[in-house]
Amino acid sequence: MAPPVVRGTAVWRYFGDFRDVLLAGQVLVLQVAHPVVAAGVRDHSDYTEDPWTRLMRTAASLSIYVYGGADGARVEAARLRKLHRTFTGIDHGHRYSALDPAAYAWVHATLVKVPVDVQRFFGRPLSALELDEYYAQMCDIGRTLGVRQRDLPPDWAAFEQYYADMVASFEPNDTITTLLHTIRTVRKPVRWLPDRWWWPLRRRQAQAQLFLLRATLPPEFRSRLGLQWTLADQRRFTRFRRVVRILGALVPPPLRTAHMRWVGKLNVWLRAHPWAYRLLP
Repeated sequence: MAPPVVRGTAVWRYFGDFRDVLLAGQVLVLQVAHPVVAAGVRDHSDYTEDPWTRLMRTAASLSIYVYGGADGARVEAARLRKLHRTFTGIDHGHRYSALDPAAYAWVHATLVKVPVDVQRFFGRPLSALELDEYYAQMCDIGRTLGVRQRDLPPDWAAFEQYYADMVASFEPNDTITTLLHTIRTVRKPVRWLPDRWWWPLRRRQAQAQLFLLRATLPPEFRSRLGLQWTLADQRRFTRFRRVVRILGALVPPPLRTAHMRWVGKLNVWLRAHPWAYRLLP
């Protein structure tokens, strides 16, 4: 049994690191690489029409089940499973469900991997002891969310092998293509932002997101998607990593996750006091 997620433990220190946002595109691509997840997102997600709201809802949910305490995590887990129970359909002649155990476990696995990759790319890689504690805590969170025990590899080494085997089984699909197109053509987050300001901002954010996506995807899957990666790209990414690592080191460790902890506590309070939503803009 892993220790609870409290101050100083591995998940508390690493899961909500502000640098995790740098892998947002990577984790979305890897999630929808799973054919069941791809079908569910294609048929039931509104991310192409309203990606900003979708992003905020996802961040709120993550913050609750990691930083919202045991009771908050259980309530959010029940809400997620009730919501996903309605996400069913037909894909290539076969019925699918968003609660398909293997697909549900894979989505959790991608979230497990992100903070570890972020520290490997942009911070200080987790030690073996930290990895053991981090993975045990994330397994407890996975079980709370409804991931079956047999779908959770027993330790970090087994998890890495499972993760590599899953990535090796994936092929390009239409949902990935749509996601990449959405990154390039995303609508402005607020209506009052003038188009003449938004268009150059959109172009730059797309360039940055697609660069980071190509840089951080597993190389064999990046090649399978037809995304080019050159020696010049690698040198550029090495310089970027160095800058982010230096800037990240200037932020005291407790502050690196402060925003997610605050959002988690706020959302637990809002769920317990729904009348307060009327006061929000």
